[in-house]
Amino acid sequence: MSVSGRYLLDTNIIIALFADEAIVKSNLAQANEVFIPNIVIGELCYGARKSGRVGANLARVDELVVGSIVLGCDAETARQYGEVKNQLRLKGRPLPENDVWIAALALQHNLILVTRDAHFQEVENLQTAMW
Repeated sequence: MSVSGRYLLDTNIIIALFADEAIVKSNLAQANEVFIPNIVIGELCYGARKSGRVGANLARVDELVVGSIVLGCDAETARQYGEVKNQLRLKGRPLPENDVWIAALALQHNLILVTRDAHFQEVENLQTAMW
């Protein structure tokens, strides 16, 4: 299985990376380009703040940000968000709000979303990979 490609990482994949999971590290090493949504940085910071090791975990997030390309949301992301959220509404399959934004970013930039959440498969035209 070839892993080369352009990827957007979901929060659970970063957490797996922080846990030193070999499969995630191996797949990342083979990827052409890797991006992290600003929404994921927010989720990681929230997780760090409610953890028992706030300082150490926030430092890990900061280190990740320095070594990564972080994608932010703009007007085009917002247009994609509206389309995705409406498609999910019509299907009766809502997703958590942050995940709709993450899916919108992946669609906007034509990236493969790496996640462990099966519910992303509800989003039309979204390419996903499970690591």
